[in-house]
Amino acid sequence: MLGRDPASISRELKRNTVDNAYVAKKASVKSRVRRKAAKFQGKKIVANQDLLTFIEKALMQRQSPGAIAGRLRAGLEPGLPYVSRDTIETYIKSVHGRRIEHQLKVLKAGQKHRNKKRPGLSPRGDPKTSIDDRPDIIKNRERVGDLEVDFIVSGKAGKGYALTAADRKLRVGFIRKILPVTVGNVLKALLNIKKQFPELTSITTDNDILFLYFKALEKALGVTFYFCHPYSSWEKGSVENYNGEARTYIKKGSDISQYGEVYIQTVETKLNNRYIAVLGYKTPEEALEGYRRGLNPKP
Repeated sequence: MLGRDPASISRELKRNTVDNAYVAKKASVKSRVRRKAAKFQGKKIVANQDLLTFIEKALMQRQSPGAIAGRLRAGLEPGLPYVSRDTIETYIKSVHGRRIEHQLKVLKAGQKHRNKKRPGLSPRGDPKTSIDDRPDIIKNRERVGDLEVDFIVSGKAGKGYALTAADRKLRVGFIRKILPVTVGNVLKALLNIKKQFPELTSITTDNDILFLYFKALEKALGVTFYFCHPYSSWEKGSVENYNGEARTYIKKGSDISQYGEVYIQTVETKLNNRYIAVLGYKTPEEALEGYRRGLNPKP
């Protein structure tokens, strides 16, 4: 009836039965007493100051316990032992982790759900190249330089957009403020991204009106644009996920014109220093650096 293994129920009865009777309230009290009486939880973390410092710093950077554990398992933090996600979560909930638990709650306070995507406009004007026509090297994420591009829009009373872009292979991302919102400023932002990310080869995006003159953008950037089907935001999942992370710092309904360039750059840097499972728990920044070293080995 409970959907639990018989052995689990048997252990619970043996540990928490009082006077040959199992009473839920008494069992709960006994469990709390045992927990308090324990030497301490997450002791492997508490006993290693370097490990403790790394984990708490990573948590405050909004890295998940699973990502932190994965990075440790991958050996990307030399000198630090591996601890599992469960151990990190146990530490956070233990008496030793109360401070960091409180700080994490403060960080999350007021966080809102991500904004729903506006419906894209139907393709018109010049014939667009459909996402269906992308070569396999892009579809299969085999090449660096294939960006997915999107916009984060200000609230009703706000001004400006934030153009976001994420590389399909390395997940490295970019954020540029668009103010005022014009096709010319979108091109300026994309040219700036290409200067920082010369690997740029293609762009996958939706049917936003700002890409109505995509042929001029293709010519100026020297890349090919591919367009998702209308109302199909999941077809550019990398940048959608990137936008979800960016919403931690650029709140839904906020006025993007009020965010300074330094703040926007800080957000971009934070997002490029997340531990990503598909990158072997490296950060996108580390993955890009490694890729570039591979192309241009030092003498």
